Amino acid sequence: VTLRMLADQTSGYPDYETDPTWTASFNADPLHMFTYQERLASAFARPAQFAPGTNWSYSHTNFMILGDILAKIGGAPLETLLKRKVLEPMGLRSTVANEGSDIPAPVLHTFSSERRGALGIPADVPFTEEATFWNSQWGTPMGANQTTTIDDLTTTAIKVGTGALLSRSSYHAMTDASLIGFGERGPSCAPSCFPQTVRYNYGLGVVRSGDWILQNPSLSGLSATEAYLPSEKLSIAVVITFKPAAFDADGNYQAYQSTQLFQQLGAHFAPDDAPPT
Repeated sequence: VTLRMLADQTSGYPDYETDPTWTASFNADPLHMFTYQERLASAFARPAQFAPGTNWSYSHTNFMILGDILAKIGGAPLETLLKRKVLEPMGLRSTVANEGSDIPAPVLHTFSSERRGALGIPADVPFTEEATFWNSQWGTPMGANQTTTIDDLTTTAIKVGTGALLSRSSYHAMTDASLIGFGERGPSCAPSCFPQTVRYNYGLGVVRSGDWILQNPSLSGLSATEAYLPSEKLSIAVVITFKPAAFDADGNYQAYQSTQLFQQLGAHFAPDDAPPT
């Protein structure tokens, strides 16, 4: 497995987030701070999904390992490296790293039904719980968990989308749609593996959708999208929270997400280069 395979999600490493034991641990205590060792133990309790470089499958495990490698190469904690080399050069004044669940005020509160099944709550019983302060650090490398504002999210879209901190060759390595047509669905990696298309294809840590460069995390009752269209120098940042009706009987998101709102905004402001739907 190479560093590029970690970054473009072609390593074949299993995703600890889909491991039943890890999921049960999270549902038992969504405030728990999972260590690096706990994450890797859950990931590698199962065999590799496929031989390295032969398929595409999104796996948080790749980023955990890559973050650990970056800290070793940089000779400092990843939090320190990110502040010095990314956050400060980008001018992100309100983006704050933390290891726990603390969020600087003002706080956008979120609510979720994700734990309905784990708590044994019947489908016909209304249920949501506040998820604002669930510990989201499980999804990022150690030291990379951050809170931000909508203004900084928009700035991030611009800085990443323009390659402000990168050489031209590095920018193309990050953003070129080089995986279109690559990948396939399979029982060993479903549902996170699928063919890369014009609508969704992965670069190095970023998603390409048509000519748009974006990321779109969704967790703990919140969905966010930040995107940039180089041809129009257009940036869009969207963050939404869910009402109870957004969750199905099993507690899964079923309704409108931030990506759909971004697509509508993109089509309005850039009708000649709208995001694919």
